[in-house]
Amino acid sequence: MAEFDTIIIGAGPGGYVCAIRAAQLGLKVAVVEGRETLGGTCLNVGCIPSKAMLHATHMLHETHENFEKMGLMGAAPKVDWAKMQAYKDDVVTGNTKGIEFLLKKNKVTWIKGWASIPATGKVKVGDDVHTAKHIVIATGSEASSLPGVTVDEETIVTSTGALTLGRIPKTMVVIGAGVIGLELGSVYARLGTEVTVVEYLDAITPGMDAEVAKTFQRILTKQGLKFILGAAVQSVAKTKKGASVSYKLKKDNSEASLDADIVLVATGRKPYTTGLGLDGLGVEMGPRGTVKTDDHFQTSVKGLYAIGDAIAGPMLAHKAEDEGMALAEIMAGKHGHVNYGVIPGVIYTTPEVANVGLTEEQLKAEGRAYKAGKFPFMGNARAKAVFQAEGFVKILVDATTDRILGAHIIGPQAGDLIHEICVAMEFGASAQDLALTCHAHPTWSEAVREAALACGDGAIHA
Repeated sequence: MAEFDTIIIGAGPGGYVCAIRAAQLGLKVAVVEGRETLGGTCLNVGCIPSKAMLHATHMLHETHENFEKMGLMGAAPKVDWAKMQAYKDDVVTGNTKGIEFLLKKNKVTWIKGWASIPATGKVKVGDDVHTAKHIVIATGSEASSLPGVTVDEETIVTSTGALTLGRIPKTMVVIGAGVIGLELGSVYARLGTEVTVVEYLDAITPGMDAEVAKTFQRILTKQGLKFILGAAVQSVAKTKKGASVSYKLKKDNSEASLDADIVLVATGRKPYTTGLGLDGLGVEMGPRGTVKTDDHFQTSVKGLYAIGDAIAGPMLAHKAEDEGMALAEIMAGKHGHVNYGVIPGVIYTTPEVANVGLTEEQLKAEGRAYKAGKFPFMGNARAKAVFQAEGFVKILVDATTDRILGAHIIGPQAGDLIHEICVAMEFGASAQDLALTCHAHPTWSEAVREAALACGDGAIHA
């Protein structure tokens, strides 16, 4: 038995960040992780490997579509699938080893194995029982499927299987037009796969600003993805050549089916709390399998906390990291806080899509008076120079105070550009504050400034 101030169950982005911050604040900390490597879903089979594949296939796209335009002549490269997979794996290994180094550097103990919580203040791993004043559930989430759909991670796959396919499929059906489905769908579309996305709702990327979603779908369609919207999947069955997806169109109840080599089920994720023993402890649960917590991340059991995908809110690695740092501060007797109104979301396709704050649809539903400033990347010199002039920046502000309420970007480096607006919102800035800030030329960030100018007297280059 070992005694700690804090034991964190799960070493994903929320767990390992919480552990490092708590150790920096003087607590004796351990993390329990059953994987052979640290970093959780994100680093091992999620965010990081998918970004490696997105980068590799974007480079391939550039060689086919834009190199000749720039005077770069010669045959376009061929895909060595095994080497591309090896590159992806090297990226993952480098990141997970980096987390292992950071835990050692901060004197965080890694208890290897799967944990359960037999009683308040106790964590059991294998035959060993460890004690702690604070126990943190940071167990993340797992892919959710559809009723009656059996995933084998070979033909009918989740994102995990899609990242480790033995070959590049000729055809793929993606069920779900959310972030995961569109990112991985675009990866395979660039590799030559015929990709069809089937979505239950009538628009892609549920919850996204409607104008951005419409533009995004148009661009992805031009890139070769096909969309069937308003379609309820009835079944997915394996066949001799792959799998068959049966669906029903909601508009007229007509039924149809699609055959494909691979079916990617990208219908969201659900909290993973299996085996922890929460029922026996009497932990109060929230909707959709989440663990219910108070404003300080504490569950209904004193000394037991939860963060990240295990609790309510967007299932994003950076949201989990913020919660991990805030909780570490609280456990160390300090004040920890997360501003949930300024958590950005990013889709790492080409072009990227990013958002923060409220959408126009939300503002209209709330009856709030607002102004929208918009600027197209077609007016941005840097974007035009690198063949990425599609998309726009849109900033939403209070009609009276000019305070920024939200922003939505589709275009080059959107996932980085959004953070200028996040910082502005964190400090309660107005669009005029952004508009009066000098931006270097030529940069993509000038599009943000122009959108801010458009909230006032008007953009310069539009």
